[in-house]
Amino acid sequence: MSKMADTMMRHGEAQRIALTLNGRERSGFCEPRELLSDFIRHELGATGTHVGCEHGVCGACTLQVDGVAARSCLMLAVQAEGRHVDTVEGLAPDQTLGDLQQAFQRHHALQCGFCTAGILMSCADYLRRVPDPSEEQVREMLSGHICRCTGYTPIVAAVLDVAARRRAEASAKEVEHA
Repeated sequence: MSKMADTMMRHGEAQRIALTLNGRERSGFCEPRELLSDFIRHELGATGTHVGCEHGVCGACTLQVDGVAARSCLMLAVQAEGRHVDTVEGLAPDQTLGDLQQAFQRHHALQCGFCTAGILMSCADYLRRVPDPSEEQVREMLSGHICRCTGYTPIVAAVLDVAARRRAEASAKEVEHA
């Protein structure tokens, strides 16, 4: 079957979904049963979101929906209609690494990188909600992710590093404005 015929057939069975992806209005077609992870990767081209277990266990597909970490393999694309979805690509919109990504690099908190995007998205959400976490809290948050390469210790160190640096920056700004 030609690509055009495949596209026409697919679009004939599918519906248009519009959402905000990494700050940009985007839309595409999906079947009612299509997973958000597949829609984002295949229809919208945001391939930073990885698909591992497809059961919500490994965390590789984690992204943020309306600012909250969510497993995209457990969510249908149609459920994202009109919502704000952020993927790992959104952590560096100007093509420079964000502070969390820099900390992962500094602490060698990734090996093969397959799980890293999902972990980064969970960590970004978590640090917004818990700006001064303990090591135990970070480890608990990370328990929803499976990484076979790093052993988690460098990831924990990176998250705690970012939290400390953000607190120091906030304190410096308070002193500056006093």
